[in-house]
Amino acid sequence: MTLFAMPGHLIRRLQQRSNQVFQEKMKQLELDITSVQFAAMHALYDEKQMEQAQIAAHIAYDKATIGGVIDRLEKKGWISRTPSLKDKRAKIVTLTKSGEAIFLQLLPEVQNLQSDILNGLDQQQTTLFIELASIAVSQKK
Repeated sequence: MTLFAMPGHLIRRLQQRSNQVFQEKMKQLELDITSVQFAAMHALYDEKQMEQAQIAAHIAYDKATIGGVIDRLEKKGWISRTPSLKDKRAKIVTLTKSGEAIFLQLLPEVQNLQSDILNGLDQQQTTLFIELASIAVSQKK
C-alpha cells in the first residue's frame, strides 16, 4: 500500500487543507480565531451554556487543552465563565453578546468555505464523503 492510499495520511492531509482554508479566510476577514475556537463557539451557540469538559466532548477535543482555547476566547471578550452551582470546581461557559455577534458573522463564511475544503468534488461526491466520514468518526475503538 502506498502512502497516498493510506486513509490516515489522506485524513491528515485533508485536515491540513481544512486548517489552511480556514486560516486564509480568517486572515481575509482580519479575525484572530482558530477552527477549534470557532467549533467551541458553535457548540455554545447551539447549547447556550456548557461546562468546559462538555465543550471538549462536544467538539471532540482534549479536556486537558480546552482550557487554553476557552482562555483565549475569554480574553477576546467572546465568552464568559461563571462558577457552576452544582460543582464548585466547574465553570459554566456562555457566549457574550459580542461573541454571539462574531459567531453569527462567521457562520455563513465558514459554511461557504466548506466547498473550498473539498474542492474538486461534485455535490454527489461531497454528500457521499460526508456520509462515509460520519460513519468512520462515529465508530468506537
